[in-house]
Amino acid sequence: MIMLDVKNLNKKFPHFQLRDVSFQLPQGYIMGFIGLNGAGKTTTIKSILNLISVDSGEIHIMGKSMDKHEVELKQAVGYAFGNVDFYTRSKIKTLTKVYKTFYDNWNEESYRHYIQKFKLIEDKKIAELSTGMKVKYSLALALSHGAKLLILDEPTSGLDPAARDDLLDVFRELVQDGEISILFSTHITSDLEKCADYITYIHDGQIINSAEKEDFVDQYRLVNGKVEDLELIKDRMISYKVTSFGFTGLILTENFTPSAAFKTGIPNLEEIMIYYSKREAAHV
Repeated sequence: MIMLDVKNLNKKFPHFQLRDVSFQLPQGYIMGFIGLNGAGKTTTIKSILNLISVDSGEIHIMGKSMDKHEVELKQAVGYAFGNVDFYTRSKIKTLTKVYKTFYDNWNEESYRHYIQKFKLIEDKKIAELSTGMKVKYSLALALSHGAKLLILDEPTSGLDPAARDDLLDVFRELVQDGEISILFSTHITSDLEKCADYITYIHDGQIINSAEKEDFVDQYRLVNGKVEDLELIKDRMISYKVTSFGFTGLILTENFTPSAAFKTGIPNLEEIMIYYSKREAAHV
């Protein structure tokens, strides 16, 4: 089953727009949603959750339209925005008491499990929590009402490497039985190397690519060569940089013809994002 189906989302702001954003997340998998700051990740997520109105497009969760079944579907969606910036003077236990009244399938046992797992102290006020602890509290709430789809916007951004790795273990555990799906927005691409099954890359409000992680990366190659050989290939490259040692650039695998003049390698997700941003800078 397709858990999340995003079709042709368009939203225009004065200085930015989403343009025909489309992708699908199958049930039981983790999708990494990547892009530079300002690329449209949060705008897309808020559109999916109907927190902002779109100009056109469709959102289906578990085969049902978000427009027509919003109240029902939000019972099955857990979301965390990487921080808790509301009712900051309230204690955790006070805020939770209010929050859980909105969910028919609230599971107190699950909530207690994650409160203990994340070492959260319920008598602390939200304002007293570190950024990392706010993220953990937000996740504890999202994981405690039987959600089948988790939508997480930069959930690991305030955490140290060890805490991030612990959370990635939680995500992997959650999808093991094939029931839960996770859309995981982040600019920390190393996290996705460890846990994502699919990657969707948004750049300047448009989807550049959406595919299984291995297929996604395999569509690109890093090319190294001598500066004097750059003219042979530069028109086919996404972008490149020149140093005193030669040049390095990113190219679509389908556009590369093997040659003794060039060495190639497989890029990581961060390198793909960096070279796309260089292409944009070169055209400014």
